[in-house]
Parts: sequence; C-alpha cells; structure tokens
Amino acid sequence: MDSQLYDMLFIDIETAAQKPDFEQLPDRLKPLWQKKALQLRNEEELSPEALYTERAAIYAEFGQVICIGLGFIYAKNGVPNLRIKTLHGTHERDVLNQFLEILAAHKAKDRLLLCAHNGKEFDFPYLCRRLLINGLALPPVLNLSGKKPWQIQHIDTMEMWKFGDYKSYTSLDLLAAIFDIPSSKSDIDGSAVSHVFHAEKNLQKIAEYCAKDVLVLTQLYLRLHAMPCIPSEHIEMQTF
Repeated sequence: MDSQLYDMLFIDIETAAQKPDFEQLPDRLKPLWQKKALQLRNEEELSPEALYTERAAIYAEFGQVICIGLGFIYAKNGVPNLRIKTLHGTHERDVLNQFLEILAAHKAKDRLLLCAHNGKEFDFPYLCRRLLINGLALPPVLNLSGKKPWQIQHIDTMEMWKFGDYKSYTSLDLLAAIFDIPSSKSDIDGSAVSHVFHAEKNLQKIAEYCAKDVLVLTQLYLRLHAMPCIPSEHIEMQTF
C-alpha cells in the first residue's frame, strides 16, 4: 500500500445553523440573511425565514462546525488499519481547537495531506472561515496564502472522479453505490443534521453519521487508486 496513505487525514465535517431559527439571529445578521436568501435558488418559493432553517448550515457566515470526523490509516503487523474518531460538541471553538491540536501533533508534520469529498468547495474553506471567525490562526496545511497550486496539500475525491470534467456534482453516496461500498446513510443525512442538533439535541447520532462518512470516504479513495478496501476487522471507530 502507498506509504503516502500514512501521511493523510481523511476528513468530513458536519455543520448546523448558528441559531435554531431565523428569529434568534442577532439583529445585525437578520437583514444580511434576508439579502443572502434573495440570491439563493428557491424553487419552492420559501420565505427567507424558512430558507434559514433549510440552508443556513451550509454557509460559514451563518453556520457552525459541530462535528469533525477524522480517519487515520496506520500499519499494524504490516497490515493497513483504519482508525476513525470524531470531535464534536456544542461549543464550536472547542471542537476547532481539538482539531488544531491533532493537526499539530500528527507525525507527518509538513507532509500532512487532507482528503475530503467535495473538500475544496466545502470542508476546507468552511473550516478556514470558521477558524478565523473564532479568532484561531489557520494551521499550515489549511493556509493557502502565497502557495502555488501544486503546493496545496488537499485531496478531493470528487475532483479525482471528475477527471477534468467540471460539469456536475457527484455525491459520496452515489460513488459508494457504484463501487459497492456500504453506504453511510442511515436514519439521517446531511440535510437533517441541523435539525438533529437543534431540535433533537442528539450529537451522538450526528457523530456516528459523520464517522460512517469518513469510512466511506477512505474506502472510496482506496478504490479510486485501484487498491482494496480495508476489511471491517481492521477498522476502529471512536464516536464518543
């Protein structure tokens, strides 16, 4: 197996709206969301207030990181193993600080690579924006300032699948299906995360869902490199 795999972190983030509903937004942000809502595709003709509930979580200016799933591949007795853990909590700054600590402690140091599905469009920029909003400095692996394209240590499995084709989005779930990788989807999906967080207050359910996404992401990366998936007996998941 490629030794580069041991220098990689497989990442998935789960996000929620900053507030349970539009009315709880600070007064300064309310008109800014209303202006944002006018620019969004809105086939169902939802009000700005309803759109906030539906979509605020996907915009870093109005959302927050509530869970970060991390996958590490390591060798044990010469056999690749996968460890998955989640960082989650109701205080975003604490979650982000834990993430920074893991990045700083990773043995790969300046060789560290981050991999996510649609990561270049969502996970990586979202993390950068929320880190800065929380007053936290960007770690080297996320700081793109002054870097040339080939110096950026980000891998995106969706970009890999495009093979230079920029026409469409391909979901992780669809790719899992065509590569016969068990799905991460259970009783929730990404669109339900904000509701589960605010209404059900069930972070554990979100963490388990996030961990499964990291597992699918890692197996997909391996398949996209014509490598076998890691068998279940060599996978450890920590979601507590």
